[in-house]
Amino acid sequence: MQCNCRLYKVNMIKRKLSSKLSTIAKQFPVIAITGPRQSGKTTLAKSVFADYRYVSLENIDTRAFAANDPRNFLSSFDNAPGVIIDEIQEVPQLFSYLQEIVDTKKRPGFFVVTGSQNILLQEKISQSLAGRIAIFTLLPLSISELKDADLLPESVDSTMLKGFYPRLYAEQVDIQTWCNNYITTYLERDVRQLINVNNLLTFQRFLKVCAARIGNILNYADIARDCDISLNTAKAWLSILEASYIIKLVQPYYKNFNKRVTQTPKIYFYDTGIVCALLGIKKAEELNIHHMRGHIFENMIIADTFKYNFNSNMVPNIYFWRDTQGHEIDCLLEKSFDKLAPIEIKSNMTISDRFFKNIIDWKEIIKEPSIEGYLVYSGNENWIRREGKIFSWKNNFEMLKEIYES
Repeated sequence: MQCNCRLYKVNMIKRKLSSKLSTIAKQFPVIAITGPRQSGKTTLAKSVFADYRYVSLENIDTRAFAANDPRNFLSSFDNAPGVIIDEIQEVPQLFSYLQEIVDTKKRPGFFVVTGSQNILLQEKISQSLAGRIAIFTLLPLSISELKDADLLPESVDSTMLKGFYPRLYAEQVDIQTWCNNYITTYLERDVRQLINVNNLLTFQRFLKVCAARIGNILNYADIARDCDISLNTAKAWLSILEASYIIKLVQPYYKNFNKRVTQTPKIYFYDTGIVCALLGIKKAEELNIHHMRGHIFENMIIADTFKYNFNSNMVPNIYFWRDTQGHEIDCLLEKSFDKLAPIEIKSNMTISDRFFKNIIDWKEIIKEPSIEGYLVYSGNENWIRREGKIFSWKNNFEMLKEIYES
């Protein structure tokens, strides 16, 4: 009984993207929800469009019907208030037929499609539905969504270890078992299928090598050498992992800095639970003393910042900054053209004045001493100091809201 109650509670989590979906659905005939598998796309679509018909193209018979007779398949929903077509990348030719329907019948928000493979969806959409479709990205649960639902673990280490995929909060499942199965069934099946990887062990090592480099400047040559693959292969695999919502390459900010700054991206994963599984970290106590803990904490905050942007239907203008002298800002948000907010990310629970050194140096370099600086740390309280504002990791949403609305 306890498990069923918890499942019901998780199903009722209010996803922050819900209100944007409802509003935009009144303006576009097709709504697309993309994101990694198990991020909650189907649950969100069914929640927001509760009276719509639902079909999944992962069902063999339904997929065959849609592929063999697409016009008949789509016409079967004519009398419905709308339709949710799940995993539409399984029958990508449907996009061309959707174009015919939306151009003639003009029903706002009638088609809601979901898909896990961003690279395929984007290619087909750009060919057939440009200007007719609104595209949303749903990542796993945010810190704020878990906090609002009273499901956020008290310990930051437990949170990073568990990650943010909804099913881990819906069912009493072993974290390591779930994460390892996710890696096997999604990364090794779907992603390997996209890039036609022949050597499974090499691809497994590639994933682990990437996990060990989160928060670091990306060095394609080092990754290629450590995995015994070519440079072009490493670049291709990283590109597919990014298009599949597994990793995110965060670009450096170098406007107005000429050659003074680094122009190579950093690598992050969208979920820290997957990172911990790839690194073999099995317990929160292990993570607490692990040499990668600081990078994993930084990864969690960076991923949560992307979630804030996607959930607000904003283009994520999220960067880092590093110059040739070693000065660095962990996260630099471009709120508008050349209007920046610097954020330092520290995994310590105790605040030190030195945490603001990089922000102070950066403001001196750009000659903008009045810019507000921000710090996220693993403690539980918010503070205001002369050097800048300090936010608990649990309040990352509140910090971002203040930054973007100021």
